[in-house]
Amino acid sequence: MINSVTFPIIGHMCSPYREKFGIPRQPNLVNIESYIDMVEPYNDLLAFEGIEQFSHLWLVWQFHDNKNQGSADKFRPQVRPPRLGGNEKIGVFATRSMYRPSPIGLSVVKLNKVEKVGKSVRVYVTGSDLLNGTPILDIKPYIQYSDAIEEAQSGYAHAEPERKAVIWNETALTAQKYFLQNKEIDSQYIDELEQVLALDPRPAYQEDPERIYKMKFSDFDIHFKVDQFVVTVIDVVKTKTSSLTQ
Repeated sequence: MINSVTFPIIGHMCSPYREKFGIPRQPNLVNIESYIDMVEPYNDLLAFEGIEQFSHLWLVWQFHDNKNQGSADKFRPQVRPPRLGGNEKIGVFATRSMYRPSPIGLSVVKLNKVEKVGKSVRVYVTGSDLLNGTPILDIKPYIQYSDAIEEAQSGYAHAEPERKAVIWNETALTAQKYFLQNKEIDSQYIDELEQVLALDPRPAYQEDPERIYKMKFSDFDIHFKVDQFVVTVIDVVKTKTSSLTQ
């Protein structure tokens, strides 16, 4: 019996998430636009004929940036989900953890448009929770009557995470104004960043209100602090541009 398979990569996600820290733990928690850059021979508009009839899509993708991804002999039957504070162990198949035998992810996103850009075909979506550069293995239409289960139970993940208020201190506001004036960011960037920060990107077990955290978001390092109710942006620093940018 075959115990492994190989799938082609049909495209790569281009998103503002440049590291795992800061990525929402589930899709559709923030309304951030990103796009899939299709690769040959899948960059053919004929492959997307009829897709405009669907409002949402399933993305099948690979956890490609998992440094601890091991072989079958390193299988870990239990993991510590961040949602449970990082202390409680639970069966890997009862989680969406990246530390799994087959490093495959599944996300539902809103379809915005499919567009030809030069020789590239781009699939623009909203609500993705994928790291920049994530390999896309497949795209399927979301079917409302069969995919939406109203009476479904979701265990320890039964409700959306609470959101915090986001404020900017004087230093961060000065940086924001500078980058706005130089057209390096826009109001959409600020709105999307605040949506991500409102979810409190910190691990659940970290509660130090004086600690300054750094998160890469698009081409900037975002410095911030978090207390019980508020996320405070401390500074915004330009970084080197990635090869895969939004």
